[in-house]
Amino acid sequence: MEYLYKVLGIEVTYENVKFKHLPNFIVARYCLQRASMDGKKVIFLYPKTELEQIEVLKKHIARIQKNENMPVVLVLKEIISRQKEYLIRERIPFIVEGRQIYLPFMAMYLQQRCNAERKPREEILPSAQMLLLHFIYGGAKELSTSQAAKDLKLTPTSISRASKQLEEMGMLHIKKVGVQRILYSEDSPKILFQKAGDKLKNPVKRTIYIPKELVKTELLESGYSALAEYTMLNIPNIKCYATERISQWKDVMTNSLQDSQAQVAVEMWRYNPRKLSTRNIVDELSLALALRNDADERVEEAVEEMLNELWRKIDGYRN
Repeated sequence: MEYLYKVLGIEVTYENVKFKHLPNFIVARYCLQRASMDGKKVIFLYPKTELEQIEVLKKHIARIQKNENMPVVLVLKEIISRQKEYLIRERIPFIVEGRQIYLPFMAMYLQQRCNAERKPREEILPSAQMLLLHFIYGGAKELSTSQAAKDLKLTPTSISRASKQLEEMGMLHIKKVGVQRILYSEDSPKILFQKAGDKLKNPVKRTIYIPKELVKTELLESGYSALAEYTMLNIPNIKCYATERISQWKDVMTNSLQDSQAQVAVEMWRYNPRKLSTRNIVDELSLALALRNDADERVEEAVEEMLNELWRKIDGYRN
């Protein structure tokens, strides 16, 4: 780390240490290096992929600190101003080689300039998110907007707005073949989903609780209930369901759980969960987005297991 010595005169020495007892979701996402900064023991954390959302990142760093009992410093190749603001707000130490140093445990902050600046982006439309997930489920193969509209039961106007936004946000490309507009991507389904990252929204807008006897067959299982169907996770005590509208229960619903024996949870989604589901449970990608900030490590590992199985299944369709 010549940058630290050149700018601040901090001598960095590295230690060849194997890290034990770290879960797979940490090892899969980061390279770890123990080091000493002028005698201060730290762990340099190098993300292998795009930086996680701040809440997920905080949870991962907390797990490493619990194991190693020393400060964790993110080492990044680039950073955008919004990421920088989030990291500083949460007092997460980071170094961007040649550009940024933020080490609150050593009372240091040096800024030269942010790189990789991007234009502020608008929030993704529910129809655009649904379209992208549908495209991924199809193996990220070329798809006409007219076929997508038919598959998702969207109007020509809705599909046009959704596809245009995905193109503007750099998630998909569009080409014209005759009168057809064709969606395509050079990325695999897994890479495409990872690249979309924090552009995708949690589909759950609100959770309410209703009497069990009011649950009808049109409701899809969601939350931990759905995850238990996809993986070996234990079935939760409180069943959870997803729907697009909750107004029909306005006279009986509560905002918090009042009776665990008599009530179930119902999530109101930003889009109709049935449009992406082929079973009586919500689809895997939407479920992963709904649970991505869950603090329970068992849940995070189960989500990873579910997605790995999904990628294998999709790759089978593509071959």
